Amino acid sequence: MTLDDWLAHCERLHPKTIDMTLDRVKAVKERLGIAFDCPTIVVAGTNGKGSTCAMLEAIALHAGYRVGLYIKPHLVHFQERCRVGGAPVSAESLEPHFAAVEAARGDITLTYFEFTTLAIMRRLQHEPLDVVILEVGLGGRLDAVNVVDADCAVITSIDLDHTEFLGPDREAIGREKAGIMRAGRPVVVSDPMPPQSLAARAAELGADLRQLGRDFTFSGDRTQWQWAGRDKRFSGMAYPALRGVNQLLNASGVLAAFEALADRLPVSAQAVRTGLALVELPGRFQVLAGQPAVVLDVAHNPHAVAALAQNLDQMGYFPRTHAVFGAMADKDLAGILARIAPLVDHWHFTNLPLPRAATAEQLESAFLAAGLKTPAGVTTTTHASPLDALHAAAAEATPADRILVFGSFYTVGGVLQAGLPRVTAGRPAEQPPTLH
Repeated sequence: MTLDDWLAHCERLHPKTIDMTLDRVKAVKERLGIAFDCPTIVVAGTNGKGSTCAMLEAIALHAGYRVGLYIKPHLVHFQERCRVGGAPVSAESLEPHFAAVEAARGDITLTYFEFTTLAIMRRLQHEPLDVVILEVGLGGRLDAVNVVDADCAVITSIDLDHTEFLGPDREAIGREKAGIMRAGRPVVVSDPMPPQSLAARAAELGADLRQLGRDFTFSGDRTQWQWAGRDKRFSGMAYPALRGVNQLLNASGVLAAFEALADRLPVSAQAVRTGLALVELPGRFQVLAGQPAVVLDVAHNPHAVAALAQNLDQMGYFPRTHAVFGAMADKDLAGILARIAPLVDHWHFTNLPLPRAATAEQLESAFLAAGLKTPAGVTTTTHASPLDALHAAAAEATPADRILVFGSFYTVGGVLQAGLPRVTAGRPAEQPPTLH
């Protein structure tokens, strides 16, 4: 079976997309004998997980370590989720590990996420690695990644998302994220205003809580920034290559994690500087060069979209902004649209290729029903796919305009199917023959 065959099998296997329990995953993990004999870091949070994982990976690579990374979801190809030595593994190398999970599970049903997580963990286990970084999916306490007892946990920003599974407020969601903590082990919290439930759980467990503002801090000016932890300091650093107003929060948590693991995973100041300067993560406030400017961002909840709006506001003046937007139907659409509507002149709502997604017409209806404050003359159109929407936006744009593609990973991934699009004002976007 090919990787595509296995992924199709995983989609059919379990009646629920999300099943909040660890018992089934633990049982199959034990049958497979999955364990890591190197330092392991798990990263949870509402926003900032991907950026944090990318910075952890980049610094560790430049420190000379062989790094295994599980990051999700993917933008175009599933194997983007499993990285070894800074690059995605091949699809073919994953196939025997899917077969091993299938053989080990017996009559246990696994969701798509649980099955694929176990297969990727087994793939990483079969590599000679110096450090493993695992991004938690939904929540923490009952997420499939939490079957691993990590040496260090990192919790990024906490905000409202997936409230039907995680709880109605930040305190409840914090309790779920706190499930990745382990007794006596470090847990780094990079949220500047964390819910009290995180500290309460750390105290209950006896975890080594390292909190931004208390155990580590950062400051900076227009050209450089500095960080101070319990025992280490880094000064005169260039800003991380990842754009955005929240990246110093994420970078600070990353440095706190390395400080916590310094006895097993030491990194030099040069590795920190080089790693942060060269880190890459597609789809996180990614600005494509050219005219019009094109911004790609996977912001898909109000908290992330508020940061996106602030980043857009700091880009400078653009006569018009054309937005390509697609999202899941269970998202806070009104909250998302309200945060960014004042910046958008022309909306291109798009369908996405999965049942959970809101249709383009539903998105347009939600926007019109909200009665939001918008620029004069705002227009809305609907499209069958993200690429169709980008074509239409490019055809309408002038060289001085800006095109924003945001929302679900499927929205950004949809315009990257054949690589970075070449956008020329007044013409549909062109797709290159290969992925850059």
